[in-house]
Amino acid sequence: QVQLVESGGGLVQPGGSLRLACAASGFRWDSYTIGWFRQAPGKEREGVSCITDTDGSTHYVDSMKGRFTMSRDNAKNIVYLQMNTLKVEDTAVYYCATGPTLDVTNCSPNLREKNMNYWGKGTLVTVSS
Repeated sequence: QVQLVESGGGLVQPGGSLRLACAASGFRWDSYTIGWFRQAPGKEREGVSCITDTDGSTHYVDSMKGRFTMSRDNAKNIVYLQMNTLKVEDTAVYYCATGPTLDVTNCSPNLREKNMNYWGKGTLVTVSS
């Protein structure tokens, strides 16, 4: 049974940092791509970042480049999302998701909702002063 459990959300001031974690289990770690998505109040869910199951290369949506860093700990089956220089507009529920790898060299095709089969319940990040 596939399980994805997010943690690390909370309240942070603008300019601050948070590290989210996603504990993953129940699937082949080396055949699935894991991604982070988010849904802000009143908006559709959007992709944030993803990481390949091969060499651990990452892809980020443009607005997150330079501020967010995704990494994975294969020994613990955990992926992380380090978020720095947070902005009020980063306020959202952040979800971890996984699906069969579509491109072993570039995870961005998986950064679409329709290409992810399993989802966590999300963790709320609130950026506010």
